[in-house]
Amino acid sequence: MSSGKRDEGQATETLLAHIGRDPFANHGIVNPPVYHASTILYPTLAALEEADRSPYEGTRYGRRGTPTTFALEEAVAALEGGYRSIAQSSGLAAITTALLAFLRAGDHLLMVDTTYGPVRRFCDSMLKGLGIATTYYDPMADITPLLRPETRVVYLESPGSLTFEVQDVGKAAAAARAAAAVSILDNTWSAGLLLRPFALGVDVSIQAATKYIVGHSDVMLGVITANEANWLRVRRASAMLGGAAAPDDCYLALRGLRTLPVRLARHQQTALSVARRLQDHPQVVRVLHPALPSCPGHDVWQRDFSGANGLFSVVLKPASRERLAAMLDGLRLFRMGYSWGGFESLVIPFDPRASRTATAWTDPGLCLRLHCGLEDADDLIADLEAGLARLGAAG
Repeated sequence: MSSGKRDEGQATETLLAHIGRDPFANHGIVNPPVYHASTILYPTLAALEEADRSPYEGTRYGRRGTPTTFALEEAVAALEGGYRSIAQSSGLAAITTALLAFLRAGDHLLMVDTTYGPVRRFCDSMLKGLGIATTYYDPMADITPLLRPETRVVYLESPGSLTFEVQDVGKAAAAARAAAAVSILDNTWSAGLLLRPFALGVDVSIQAATKYIVGHSDVMLGVITANEANWLRVRRASAMLGGAAAPDDCYLALRGLRTLPVRLARHQQTALSVARRLQDHPQVVRVLHPALPSCPGHDVWQRDFSGANGLFSVVLKPASRERLAAMLDGLRLFRMGYSWGGFESLVIPFDPRASRTATAWTDPGLCLRLHCGLEDADDLIADLEAGLARLGAAG
């Protein structure tokens, strides 16, 4: 494989076209082959013993990876600017593995209040059962007063799930480090392309590669990337928990990485066109998109991010379930479905009040999360405008 290091003189588009592959080590084949393996053989006792003694717990068993896995891990580490990466079977597996790598009974976790719903459930059930306390915090607040002597992890997500508040990642990471805590960032929204977490002082970055890295709605995959000081701890936790990513899935993620900059640029362009049109619609109270000045943390987004993607939310005026159904059931292009990051456009309704404890959501109206895919922007706008017309006319 190539070195895995980012050449700071190269554009990211160039990096992603070449990282994580070595054609002349594979008979000139452009893409790394897919290696299916459970058993790894060793030619001598000395080789077997060397593998057992390796602090990196390398390739001695297929669960710990194959050359296909390592190619993806190398590429993501270079993209995010981290030391090394570890592929996992899903984004949630990556999150829970990273948390369990650093938390023990009696420890304290600072968790952003806007976190992905399954992460909150993990904290409130499994971590609580293990004797680990969780405090949820406002993503726009200074975390320093909430840090305790037993705080071991500060968990960030920027922008926040569903409502897209943009955190000051660098400030929070610095506060965590000053308190001898590890900072972990869910960097899925940026796909590792729009935000470079390690340049901001983050210790561990997580992505649900299911989303934009894969980009085609057909693979479940997560990736943990860490700095050098913390990578081995995460790697060992992954090995003990049995985390593994399938080689075919890693191959498809590598394929997705090659076109990531082109796809994200199109997602951004389309989503901004849709978001700006919806801002003026009479059924819309506000649009939650980090690139819009009205979004909380927009100034931080301008400073730290190099762009946006296809995902944002809207707050609608209050309406009945019947009116909402009239809108959503008749959409032709925006189909209802969880997840995002694929080529297709998606929509889900949500209520932030059900998943907040540190912050209060005061808008009484409906909320919709939209993912703008690779369809024509005018067609998507027409689909939404027809749906909003049904919303206004029904009942």
